[in-house]
Amino acid sequence: MNLIVGMGGMQVSNDPKVTIVTYALGSCIGLTVYDPVSRVGGLLHYMLPESSTNPEKAQSNPFMFADTGIPLFFQEVYQLGGDKRRMQVKMAGGAQLLDDSGYFNIGKRNYMALRKILGANNVLIQAEMVGGQVNRTVRLEVVSGRVWVKSSGDGEKNL
Repeated sequence: MNLIVGMGGMQVSNDPKVTIVTYALGSCIGLTVYDPVSRVGGLLHYMLPESSTNPEKAQSNPFMFADTGIPLFFQEVYQLGGDKRRMQVKMAGGAQLLDDSGYFNIGKRNYMALRKILGANNVLIQAEMVGGQVNRTVRLEVVSGRVWVKSSGDGEKNL
């Protein structure tokens, strides 16, 4: 069974029959976490680095932003038995689309926000597929913790 994560959303599960999927990652980041002992996994699809750009939106949908969404996402994983010390963290996205001049650099800013938040909390990233100018789909298999990334024009790869 697939659980779909929309833009600015997240899903967490400990059901081995579940695969968590998000589509159309451009400048957004798809962050996956998996605890191989408790077999809890989750996927967050955040859109922007800082909630200060729209506090009202952050109040109604904190998962839309890195600074509010990432901490809440980890808390959801912990509630299902995940342990930070065992987390396998992988990510994809952060492309530069619709901004050929690089003026806004949303993808790069999303990536830097993630690195800053995880670094401050001593969380390491095991694998990543970021940047470029492609859309990506990310799939997390809860039974195994495997993460698959499909890039437009490049097929699907195990991350």
